[in-house]
Amino acid sequence: MDHTTVINKLNELSYKGFKEAYIHQIEDVNYDTAAFDDRLYQLLDAQDIFLRNKKIDMAFKLSKIKDKQAAIDAIDFNPKRKINKLQIHSLAALNFIHAKQNVIITGKTGTGKSYIAQALANRSIIDGHRAYYVRTPSLLEEIRISRIDGTYTNLLKKYSRFKLLVLDDFGVAPMVEDDATNLFEIIEDRTEINSTIITLQLPVSEWYNYLNNNTIADAILDRIVHSSHRVELSGPSMRKMKSTIKNEEI
Repeated sequence: MDHTTVINKLNELSYKGFKEAYIHQIEDVNYDTAAFDDRLYQLLDAQDIFLRNKKIDMAFKLSKIKDKQAAIDAIDFNPKRKINKLQIHSLAALNFIHAKQNVIITGKTGTGKSYIAQALANRSIIDGHRAYYVRTPSLLEEIRISRIDGTYTNLLKKYSRFKLLVLDDFGVAPMVEDDATNLFEIIEDRTEINSTIITLQLPVSEWYNYLNNNTIADAILDRIVHSSHRVELSGPSMRKMKSTIKNEEI
């Protein structure tokens, strides 16, 4: 049997990782003296890596994360930003996901809340956890539409199954009728099952006024705040800092 026959069979089976490793082996004379089991293991390992990477790529596509390049290692820990570096690196270990805990990231506009949330979500996908990103106003609009067209139950199932859900821009748009209840039901379906990251400018103490429903506010706070890690950003706007840098360069 020749190499072409083997490669054709690998193509037929869609064993792309295995095939690429096999071609590498037949082109490298150093493998001529390698033990069969060693060569076979490397081929199987190459296929396993290929499948895992394919799964990760698909998870990124489905995640709707806007900044797929956001990374913990790329976070600017300039002292002016007043970010707790130890806390961020601790969260990056993703133990909060294993413990089914949440993260609340607060800070003024431009301080990097969304970037940190997306960096954690990207890390979680690489680690094998399904993640999803959505702006809170978009989520609430999606819920309103689903109640009208009869897909609400399916929508709840969709948002409950992600290991990590990022609710970005909480509190930037006014709550309309039933929004607080709709948001609660999304959170309730995830409580003690999966983790949620919420980014917002509002301090937690102002949630009651924003939600405009004390009963729902109590329920949301009980399920989110008491099981959350709090990240508070108080530094200058990153957009302003970058703009200053560009102007200095000009």
